Amino acid sequence: MPTLRTLTSADWPLWRDLRLAALTEAPNAFTHGLAEWHRGGEQRWRDRLHLPGAHHVAAFLDEDPVGLVGGLRGSPDGVRELRSLWVAPKARGRGVADRLIEEVERWARVTGGTTLRLAVLPGNTPAFALYRRHGFAPVVSAGEAAREVVLSKPLR
Repeated sequence: MPTLRTLTSADWPLWRDLRLAALTEAPNAFTHGLAEWHRGGEQRWRDRLHLPGAHHVAAFLDEDPVGLVGGLRGSPDGVRELRSLWVAPKARGRGVADRLIEEVERWARVTGGTTLRLAVLPGNTPAFALYRRHGFAPVVSAGEAAREVVLSKPLR
């Protein structure tokens, strides 16, 4: 069973290592690529973890960091965003992604969220299947030419 840890700006080395692993292993799954994240150094990593109202989480299996996710306040009208979900290949199929999604949903509800949104790049079939299994449905899609497909889930 994966364990989760909420990250603070002091955890920037862990966030950096996981994020760079994600961008290296799955370069076509994220809007911003590896080259963009190499700019800015330590302060850029700290700033990402210090965004007001954000919730960043790392997942561990047997104390080994194997995944990450972020939650951001999308707008004052109750929309929250799930961002940067990634699980290391060695940990896939072990419930890590499910726990990370559930944690962001929990955080979204606690912070007054009424809707959870995320974006998936077209063609990322495994991500679409995962999110649909969690009750997300497309709200904006312009076909394969679209840069991202937005999925949404009402929070009850």
